[in-house]
Amino acid sequence: MSSLKIFNTLAREKQPFVPIEPGKVRMYVCGMTVYDYCHIGHARVMVVFDLVQRWLRTSGYEVTYVRNITDIDDKIIKRAAENGESISQLTQRFIDAMDEDAAALGVCKPDHEPRATAYVPQMLGLIEALEKNGLAYKAADGDVNYSVRDFAGYGKLSGKSLDDLRAGERVDVNTGKRDPLDFVLWKASKESEPDEVKWQSKWGSGRPGWHIECSAMACDLLGEQFDIHGGGADLQFPHHENEIAQSEGAHGHAFVNYWMHNGFVRVDNEKMSKSLGNFFTIREVLEKYDPEVVRFFILRAHYRSQLNYSDAHLDDARNALTRMYTALKDVQPDGAALDMQEAHALRFAEAMNDDFNTPLAVAVLFELTNEVNKTKSPALARQLAGLAGIVGLLQRTPQQFLHAGAPGQEADGIEAMVLGRIEARTQAKQAKDFAQADRIRAELLEQGIILEDKPGGVTEWRRA
Repeated sequence: MSSLKIFNTLAREKQPFVPIEPGKVRMYVCGMTVYDYCHIGHARVMVVFDLVQRWLRTSGYEVTYVRNITDIDDKIIKRAAENGESISQLTQRFIDAMDEDAAALGVCKPDHEPRATAYVPQMLGLIEALEKNGLAYKAADGDVNYSVRDFAGYGKLSGKSLDDLRAGERVDVNTGKRDPLDFVLWKASKESEPDEVKWQSKWGSGRPGWHIECSAMACDLLGEQFDIHGGGADLQFPHHENEIAQSEGAHGHAFVNYWMHNGFVRVDNEKMSKSLGNFFTIREVLEKYDPEVVRFFILRAHYRSQLNYSDAHLDDARNALTRMYTALKDVQPDGAALDMQEAHALRFAEAMNDDFNTPLAVAVLFELTNEVNKTKSPALARQLAGLAGIVGLLQRTPQQFLHAGAPGQEADGIEAMVLGRIEARTQAKQAKDFAQADRIRAELLEQGIILEDKPGGVTEWRRA
């Protein structure tokens, strides 16, 4: 089997993956800020890095996977005030919703899912180390800021010089900063803010800035230097750049060996945004599409490429997944263990080891699908189901997928209704009332049910 190569954003090239500790991988991924329902961009982050940890484990590594939860943030405070609820009530509600969405998409729970509010002491410790090293200062407004120009390596992840850089979206430019690029480590409390978001420190009452949260949680759970740090491309600057500055500025050595960033999600070739009216939450998408179809849609694109969301692409993903399930419906796997030395498995592994090249891996699954349809080989059906299972696909029975609509449409009554109409159609055909038989087929098709007549007079059905 070929060895794994990962595109390292820091190096701007694919590099052979060599873990710090042989046989073990420590990976941190920036998770969600929980003040609203997760959107399709969050779905991509969750599915992409779920794929990464699955392949690492399949490759024999012992993986420690951490994905954090940001449960303290300006937007959270604002939304809780608007709703008239506590911070903890708001965040717990959306953490529960996030867990439901992730489970529907077949995303495994991370090994650790730290919440920022539980790591404030570690954050304060990091800020003290930065102050001691001359990289943090208290401003006149009470905030503690990071002095960007005093960290020699700033800009190495984004590849920009200090003069080119601008303060990022979440970096408030205010008169208390020595330099507009400086970012906040500790925010002084405002009287209007609830006590829930006030912690005591040597700099006075306040709360952590966004960037320091991930540095503290990652270092506490994975050590001062670890193997892989991932997240969306939108986090490369300023968030990940600032994480490097904080962590390396505090500890005096490298922070992360491999940086991975998944590409943006666009909607009908436009940037997804609420202002454009093309913003979709995961649960809105799952009202229309089976969650496995959404997962498959995400995995068909390479994680570093832009992903263009559209109904046409989701419909195509559903049809393609239907083809694979249909092959397994007609040919049962033989029950033996997956053979990773078989020709298709070797090509699948080669694709996955080439920076998680899922388009090529999926192409191998389609080759297998065609072979299963042609040869009716139970051994190849086993390879198809087994390889797909590595990336979290084809884990239901074919009937469960082919009979399922969107969530909430899988009631037993649907199946009973369809079987009743199939029986009525069979009786009509036996009575040579072919017009009635055609009407029943057409009526079911209007309801999204496709009938397939098989040899021996058997009629099977599936969702359109």
